[in-house]
Amino acid sequence: MSDIRADPGSFRDPRGQVYRCGDRIFRTVSDQAAPDYEFVRSTELIDRLAAEGLVLSATEVNREALGAAASGARYVLEHPPIPFVSYPYEWCFSCLKAAALLHLAVQLRAFDAGVTLSDASAYNVQFQGARPVFIDHLSFRRYREGEIWAGYRQFCEQFLNPLLLRALLGVPHNAWYRGRPEGIPTSEIDRLIPLTRKLSWNVLSNVTFHAAFNKSAVRGAAPSDSKILAKGRLPPASYRGLLRRLDRWIRRLEPADAEKTVWQDYSATHSYSPEAARAKEGFVAAMVSAAKPRVLWDMGCNTGDYARVALAAGAEYVVGFDFDQAALEAGFRRAHDEDLAFLPLLLDAANPSPNQGWAEAERPGLLARAPADAVLALAFIHHLAIGRNIPLDRLVNWLIDLAPSGVIEFVPKSDPMVRSMLELREDIAEDYTEERFLELIESRARVVRSEVVQGSGRRRARLVWFERNRAG
Repeated sequence: MSDIRADPGSFRDPRGQVYRCGDRIFRTVSDQAAPDYEFVRSTELIDRLAAEGLVLSATEVNREALGAAASGARYVLEHPPIPFVSYPYEWCFSCLKAAALLHLAVQLRAFDAGVTLSDASAYNVQFQGARPVFIDHLSFRRYREGEIWAGYRQFCEQFLNPLLLRALLGVPHNAWYRGRPEGIPTSEIDRLIPLTRKLSWNVLSNVTFHAAFNKSAVRGAAPSDSKILAKGRLPPASYRGLLRRLDRWIRRLEPADAEKTVWQDYSATHSYSPEAARAKEGFVAAMVSAAKPRVLWDMGCNTGDYARVALAAGAEYVVGFDFDQAALEAGFRRAHDEDLAFLPLLLDAANPSPNQGWAEAERPGLLARAPADAVLALAFIHHLAIGRNIPLDRLVNWLIDLAPSGVIEFVPKSDPMVRSMLELREDIAEDYTEERFLELIESRARVVRSEVVQGSGRRRARLVWFERNRAG
């Protein structure tokens, strides 16, 4: 099976590794991990959690399914694939909060079965729409009476501290988390939180005291984490109480900068007439119905209006990308409330997520996770061509490389929004014309359909449904 490849994000765990073979996902369980795996399996905990959608399901399969890659493995598990792998630095506040609450819920349920989690990595959570799911079966192990929570520090750095950055200071976690993928150190968040906010017992106990303890450990005045793990004792009731207190606190956290933005209300304030909006929805639905994409990328998804159109027209899953935090929050709430197969993620399209981690491969960047099956770029390209000085040819080629088919909208310079963008700057986008836009698409793809949408206040916009040439 020559197409079997190891997932670059799982190499750190000696207990087992994840492999991909086409659309199939496998996980090995080493001899080292087998005793804990067998104990957890005997409790039927994971089966119960998987039935509730909290943990990714797994089936034991014959080791031959992995061929030589299964050498040294005691067991081989097969998991259903996740439609799109995302990372904490791409999540909005509500997305990260949901992931944190899932981790705590899994921990509490595991504790009742005599099981605990060996770590608290945010990368052990993925999303199916707005529903978080725990994916690392080898994090489960037998609970040892009186042990302390081994993953507490990691939970704070990768879940709690990024949430506090936004909840207490109004600063989104994304850029900081992307620059430091292991999370935000407690010592650093402690320096940022003003004294008045430290009067809260939750902040004192989980941030300030924790930071002071870590500082003492560095100076040698306090035992190190490894010594505490070896000698520390935490009664089961205290362990469970810590998890529950964190759960109650995190549930109450909300962004401190939750004011509305222009883009959050775009669907209600855009300059399309009702007739033009319906025509645009019909155009998108026609493309989706013909392409039947398993995964569609919605670039500039806003709050998910066209994601919902695409799902109704036959798309199995939509990943939305936008730069506006408030719009993403609204989109995530919509996906949750309406149970949509829609995951909105943060994206600065002029600076997308890069390859990161060990050997620049551990966390693949946006292009490494492409192509999607189809792409939407509606009211999108002028923000990059006019707002960020991205040449039109590079922009069109980039979008066409993302998927073999899709719809791109061209908004002309006569549009009120584009005019407002140009009021305070020189217009250097000389090639930003409809004629040049169509020429660029036709050089890379077949135009299946092209249509002008007339709006009230927006003089005109052109929609182009393309199918990329097989030669690229």
